[in-house]
Amino acid sequence: MNLVLQQSNIDKTQSSIKITGSKSETNRLLLLQALYPNIKLENISKSDDSDAMQMALAFNHQSSTINQIDIHHAGTAMRFLTAFFAIQENKEVVLTGSSRMKERPIQILVEALKQLGAEITYEENDGYPPIRIKGKKLIKNRVTLAANVSSQYISALLLIAPKLDNGLELTLQGEITSVPYIKMTLALLNEIGVETSFKKNTITVCHAELVSASKLTIESDWSSASYFYSIVALSGIGTEIKLSSYKENSLQGDSALTEIYKDFGVETTFQENSILLRKTNNCQLSIVNYQLNNSPDIAQTIAVTCFGLGIGCHLTGLHTLKIKETDRLEALKIELSKLGAIVSVTNDSLTIEKSNNLNSNISIATYQDHRMAMAFAPLALKTSIIINEAEVVSKSFPSFWEDLKNIGFQISEV
Repeated sequence: MNLVLQQSNIDKTQSSIKITGSKSETNRLLLLQALYPNIKLENISKSDDSDAMQMALAFNHQSSTINQIDIHHAGTAMRFLTAFFAIQENKEVVLTGSSRMKERPIQILVEALKQLGAEITYEENDGYPPIRIKGKKLIKNRVTLAANVSSQYISALLLIAPKLDNGLELTLQGEITSVPYIKMTLALLNEIGVETSFKKNTITVCHAELVSASKLTIESDWSSASYFYSIVALSGIGTEIKLSSYKENSLQGDSALTEIYKDFGVETTFQENSILLRKTNNCQLSIVNYQLNNSPDIAQTIAVTCFGLGIGCHLTGLHTLKIKETDRLEALKIELSKLGAIVSVTNDSLTIEKSNNLNSNISIATYQDHRMAMAFAPLALKTSIIINEAEVVSKSFPSFWEDLKNIGFQISEV
């Protein structure tokens, strides 16, 4: 499905949008719920990734000893489920996914689990899915990882740690990246009653055979909120959008949006369980610099916002974007260049030169990446664009296009 987004103006009066629960929190809590069934969850993410996670976890209740589980494009599910099934005694599964998933490395996590005694083999190419996992009791409790690896590898280990007889002591070597996602995992463990500590580069999670019954409400996704920050930034002064449900003391690293978008004239006000975004002034900067180690998922949104505002940007700390649904740095370079931007990328950075060039009626390729589709959509406030394979947004935000229509975007299928 390709969508044409005609150059649009959104209603400056306040619009309200309810955003689905955080995919990051949901997938962590779904795994913990599978380990501790007395946990109850509210505001579960309606994303494809979380649907894949729930589907895969349901296999664990089936009587057959061997199952093949296809998690399609769901990278978080692949990492978390690798750890989960490694500790399911007398169960054997083959985890596979889309053609892109088979290109995304899993070896770092597999080797860490093998340090603990896990039995995992590769079905096709060494280091990549599909993988065969023979679940067993893991006795060892110490593992070492490079600190700059994807936080999902680290979180996968931490999430199964309370079910290990001796808990887990995880040592990270070097400078740690994506700290907020690690802290999110530990905070959710604490919330269900698991004892943890994070001192210097050592994380300890204690064994917990049982946890007390609890009902947890999942905060809405800050990554999804980023597209509305971009919309407000690219709109006129006085534009307001209200989003729910958000917490001022969020566990999500992408809540850094509240500070970053001040540079673009967007003020955030917390109102009970909602946030009000308001355009208060026009950006006076010619270039911005952000270190996004702790929030790489909002890099695409920020890059497009800057280009739409005609200002330059230099974004760093983006090395994990190379192994996402696509190589997001190269994808951004290609698509922004088609629109008239002058872009350069390195292994962990992206730079856009200040420019007022903005070509019209350009088709944006999405590379099976939901964030490419959503990050570029706000540009329809400046020019008409076409989003190819627009249905990819269902991975994290199924109602995205309908929500845009409701606030005034002119969208039609082509």
